[in-house]
Amino acid sequence: MLTRIPRTIALAGLILAPALALQLRAQVPAASDPPKYALPPKPVVDLFDAEFLPQTLVSPNHQVLALTKARAYPTIAELSQPMYRLAGLRVNPKTNGPHRASGLQGTGIYAITLKRIADGGDVTVTVPPQAKISHVKFSPDGARLAFLNTTETAIQLWVADVATGQAKIATGTDRVNAAGFDSTSHPNPCDWLHDNATMICELVPAGRGPAPAEPAVPPGPHVEESFGKAAPAPTYEDLLKTTHDDELFSYYFTSQLAAINVTTGAKTTIGRPAIFGNVTASPDAKYVLVTTIKKPYSHIMPISGFAENVEIWTRAGELAKRITDRPSREGTALAGVETGPRSFQWRADQPATVVWVEALDGGDPKATVPYRDKVVSLAAPFTSTPAEVAKTAWRYGGVSYTTTGIALLTENDRLSRRTRTWIIEPGYEPRKVWDRKQDAAYDNPGSPVRRRDSGTAPRPPGGGGRGDTRGAIIQNGDYIYLTGDGATPEGDRPFLDRLNIKTLKTERLFRSSNESLEEFVAPLNDEMTKFLTRYETQKESPNYYTREPNSDAKRRVTAFNDPQPEVRSVLRQFVTYKRKDGVTLSGTLYLPPGYKEGTKVPVIMWAYPREFGDADTAGQVTGSPNSFTTVRGGSHLFLLFSGYAIFDNPTMPIIGPGETANDTYVEQLVSSAEAAVDKVVSMGVTDRDHIGIGGHSYGGFMTANLLAHSRLFRAGFAESGAYMRTLTPFGFQNERRTFWEVPDLYAKMSPFWYAHQIKDPILLMHGEVDDNTGTFPINSERLYEALKGLGGTVRYVTLPNEAHGYAARETLLHVLAERLNWFDKYVKNAPPRTSTTAAQ
Repeated sequence: MLTRIPRTIALAGLILAPALALQLRAQVPAASDPPKYALPPKPVVDLFDAEFLPQTLVSPNHQVLALTKARAYPTIAELSQPMYRLAGLRVNPKTNGPHRASGLQGTGIYAITLKRIADGGDVTVTVPPQAKISHVKFSPDGARLAFLNTTETAIQLWVADVATGQAKIATGTDRVNAAGFDSTSHPNPCDWLHDNATMICELVPAGRGPAPAEPAVPPGPHVEESFGKAAPAPTYEDLLKTTHDDELFSYYFTSQLAAINVTTGAKTTIGRPAIFGNVTASPDAKYVLVTTIKKPYSHIMPISGFAENVEIWTRAGELAKRITDRPSREGTALAGVETGPRSFQWRADQPATVVWVEALDGGDPKATVPYRDKVVSLAAPFTSTPAEVAKTAWRYGGVSYTTTGIALLTENDRLSRRTRTWIIEPGYEPRKVWDRKQDAAYDNPGSPVRRRDSGTAPRPPGGGGRGDTRGAIIQNGDYIYLTGDGATPEGDRPFLDRLNIKTLKTERLFRSSNESLEEFVAPLNDEMTKFLTRYETQKESPNYYTREPNSDAKRRVTAFNDPQPEVRSVLRQFVTYKRKDGVTLSGTLYLPPGYKEGTKVPVIMWAYPREFGDADTAGQVTGSPNSFTTVRGGSHLFLLFSGYAIFDNPTMPIIGPGETANDTYVEQLVSSAEAAVDKVVSMGVTDRDHIGIGGHSYGGFMTANLLAHSRLFRAGFAESGAYMRTLTPFGFQNERRTFWEVPDLYAKMSPFWYAHQIKDPILLMHGEVDDNTGTFPINSERLYEALKGLGGTVRYVTLPNEAHGYAARETLLHVLAERLNWFDKYVKNAPPRTSTTAAQ
């Protein structure tokens, strides 16, 4: 039998009496009640509303940290602003910017402090009233700080003096056009030139008239057609569908390129208005590499797949070189690339040399050829024939140059899941520096350390942030520097290495201890004799320190306090265990505040499956047992404060060579879940009658499949999943075989097809305007209807104005209330199973 934390409940470090514990239950509306947002218990709300830790940006001159504070969550009113869904993006017509005006975090930065690294002194940046700031960027010399500010009707460019913090608007009455930009996947609509006084911006064209009105009466039927040319495509959201959509896209996405002197405010237009896919100035600031979108617009591809011209312009907007006239990506092979030039970039080590790639296999990954891609370059004045840099036997992955002009070129092979990197030095044959499995975390050598002309941000928790190809790789003599996670069987130990590019031998300059999580953030000089790190432990909040190579001494730069001290009373344990086929699995077990050893409590598992090519890489451990835990947004970890244990990210590897991993998806998934259940039960934390399962997106898909193919869990909570794989017939996740190639697999992996086997309660939740490829809201709607028709126990919750990732404060608190209510009812207070059910 399960013993709950007992006649008492632990919350925020306190043991609460039964009478008070009753007040901690979430109250959610029944389906028959009028719609309203619910709240979890007040202590959870207070924890939810704790202020975020500041985000940081290191200046290019290594002298200053920009510390930004942002609002934690937008309101549902903000998410209810007008929205046009155009070409895969979402536009607020009032601001001519992204519908969700996000900055480095939250819904907009409201405060910026500049901290001197040398002495810790602070300068406060003067920001506009009711600031909603995003896209914070230092000038290349670090003397100025630019940022965008979103008002009710416009997006403005502001620039601050780093020495004084005084800021002023740089765009005057002009409005920045940020319709095609967001903070993660698209570049900045305003970018610094290397003169440190000029920014190139995309502006709303002066004198633009009113937006095109939708016809009151349809002019006629809408027609799409195809004439025998195959054009497979993923199931993208928010595509253009009608002539009126095309008109709106042209209206909101057309920009005037302009150079703005941030000192004088003088504006010089560059070329004619156009829809720009990308705008990048050359390092010498004399040229601009532009891609301009052209008609006809695709109705099956987002903006990234539209036809475009790729050109080099002078600063006056004159055409210096047309590199290519690229057709729409319609018809590009699945998992393939377009046939013409692609992946354009300036060489960061040269004044004005552009590099791009051309497919030698017709873009078809199934073609048998000696070389798949060719890398070429062309230097100003762009009148000669492009010079070949290299050919790759595998698919091109990227190329970066050191400050002395040596190239590091990466290529990847999808079927073998391998990656390799070559050193290309003028006058020498290419030399292979790394050749490894892509998913082999223990073998990852790290990524080169680069100069960052607009500042360096530490990578977010959970990865990302490394691998950016902008900025030259720092080279001193024969050495470059590498930084990485340092995955080990005991957890991550981030490092900084020095690599000799002649001998290919590495020397370790820094490694995190095994009692902390400390990662390299940025060099404080090109000689790498001093650098900045981010240090944290389970009990100590993240802070920044200066360090020197091969020294234990460090000097503290910031003093951030713990924003959620209640979380420090949570016990955490990293555990490993094995699947019945011998594959090593792992996860993090969190125990609620006040937990007493030997007590059995309800357990919720929250997971997300991943594909691997082999068992060795699948069993490798990533993440750190020493990381500092904060609980944010709609995190399942809030359940800890209602008496639950959480088995977080128990690995659910789907293993198979080439394209075969999913052939045994269900069997491997159930086997991994069985092993996870056996582990927590054997640890004495819970019993088999009080375990629930949940996940988001592919984790929601996993949840429905586990309930359809096992009776391991008492209830499930599935968020924004895809439950009918036939709705993604040209592939999903890492599956690249089509429905028509493997129809039985698509059926077997679709929990909708097995709805009659789902015997345990499941809550289906979905954002009503999900923007993720493949996770249409109709997935949850149809699975709910099937379960209801079959007599299952199911609750179906749709979230107004929410996309794939839920954002509004009201929404997130409601999600927490729904989750707590559901698991309280069907897991915490579940009666023992009958012997027949237990056997099943």
